[in-house]
Amino acid sequence: MTDDTFAHRVEAVRDRYRTTLGTVPNGVRQRLRLAQDFDRLPTEEAIAALRHIVLTDSPLGARVQQLVHFGQLLALGHAHPARIHAQGALHAGARVPELIGVAETALITAGVPAYALGTGIIAELLSTESPGEV
Repeated sequence: MTDDTFAHRVEAVRDRYRTTLGTVPNGVRQRLRLAQDFDRLPTEEAIAALRHIVLTDSPLGARVQQLVHFGQLLALGHAHPARIHAQGALHAGARVPELIGVAETALITAGVPAYALGTGIIAELLSTESPGEV
């Protein structure tokens, strides 16, 4: 495989993340670097393809699907990926009141720690984004 073909394949994986999340998360960048260094790009391509199908071809639509991911990750207590999907939800057109609604649902299904995690993430997003972006 030529270097140009390989570089094109890596960029295609990055583009899938940009489409669904608006950015390429740092963890994905690290995984891609390892995949490149150790000739494991097909694994990352498969993961990106599956994520793209689930997040963009879902009957729920991209916005709702990102909100669901946010809520599930709150319930599991996974802060970093929850933050990524909260940002992805905003990228897909969700608004802050919807994120708050998800955090409130997590309060009922997973308790105060999930709610606190969610509201903490939302507060972080509000402090880092300009008012017109959130």
